[in-house]
Amino acid sequence: MKTFEERWTAWVDDQLEGEELAQFEASLPDRAAAEAEKRATKKLGVLLQRELKASSMLNADFFNHQVSERLHREDPTDAPSREGGGPSIWWPIRRLVWAGAASLAVFMAIAVFVMKDNEPSEPSGYLTQIMGAKLDPGTGPNATITIFESKEDRVTVLWTEGLKSLPAEYATK
Repeated sequence: MKTFEERWTAWVDDQLEGEELAQFEASLPDRAAAEAEKRATKKLGVLLQRELKASSMLNADFFNHQVSERLHREDPTDAPSREGGGPSIWWPIRRLVWAGAASLAVFMAIAVFVMKDNEPSEPSGYLTQIMGAKLDPGTGPNATITIFESKEDRVTVLWTEGLKSLPAEYATK
């Protein structure tokens, strides 16, 4: 059994006959509206056939088109030169990735060599201030300050014991 859409399409195309045609037309809720829609559909079909004709190609043009498309599919790298446009100004993705990786490698090499040779010439002003300060015995009788310094790791640790807070002269700049 055909669906309603299949019977509708056959009715619009005038392919229903006899008893099937009578049954379909009897099943329509509003036959006048259906007839108007059928006429509008036929007018649209005629309009589309008249206006949207496919451009016909001669055999030679069709053959040349097929050959050029096949060549383009087989060897897409020389497509710009075949079209007369010259080399493309856009880089392919693969070349961009390699250029970016090479640029990062050069940057990292320069950064490592520049940073390795750049030793600080003098200690920080903070370190000088802390090392030059003395504890006031009134602040904490059992307070001690121990300074651990590692020149190779460029780290200085200030260890305080017995203080509730650092005196004002230890405040950083």
